[in-house]
Amino acid sequence: MIRGLLWLLAGALLGGIVHLITVLVLPRTATQDAFSRLMPISPVNAVTAVPAPSPQNAVMPFMDPAFATAVCRYDLSNGPLKLTAPVSAAYTSVSFYSRWGVAYYAINDRAAGRRLIELDLMTQAQRSQLPDDEEVTAADRLIVESPTPTGLIVLRALAPEPGQMAMARTALASARCQPQSP
Repeated sequence: MIRGLLWLLAGALLGGIVHLITVLVLPRTATQDAFSRLMPISPVNAVTAVPAPSPQNAVMPFMDPAFATAVCRYDLSNGPLKLTAPVSAAYTSVSFYSRWGVAYYAINDRAAGRRLIELDLMTQAQRSQLPDDEEVTAADRLIVESPTPTGLIVLRALAPEPGQMAMARTALASARCQPQSP
């Protein structure tokens, strides 16, 4: 009886270890992650509209057909980026993901409190090079630090009714994700 319980415990422990290793390694070994699927349709450091999902085809996983979606595939190796995204009439959100799909920051129109979501995206090294004067560190300047030099910014605008999808897409079309001027 005890020997059987020990074998059961050893099997459960080994299964837990294999499961944990698989969960941690899988994102690094997946070849068709969202970043890879968006490479052919989105240039670096530019906002690109994502095609609407269909039952047979969705560029990114878990896409909601009630949202217009756009992405900016960013590369911070040449310097920080400036993101500006006007908010739509219903709801707008901006989410930041590392190259490996880890979400590290998100903001929506309610949290921004304005008609425009505006922020600076940079690495920790680039942030440390900013001068310490009051203009740069003003409370209304939002600075987001990226854990990796490459990644994705996903912009979503809600269309509460199907007839409002054109307005949501128009709002995302005027979003900008471009390198900051010195």
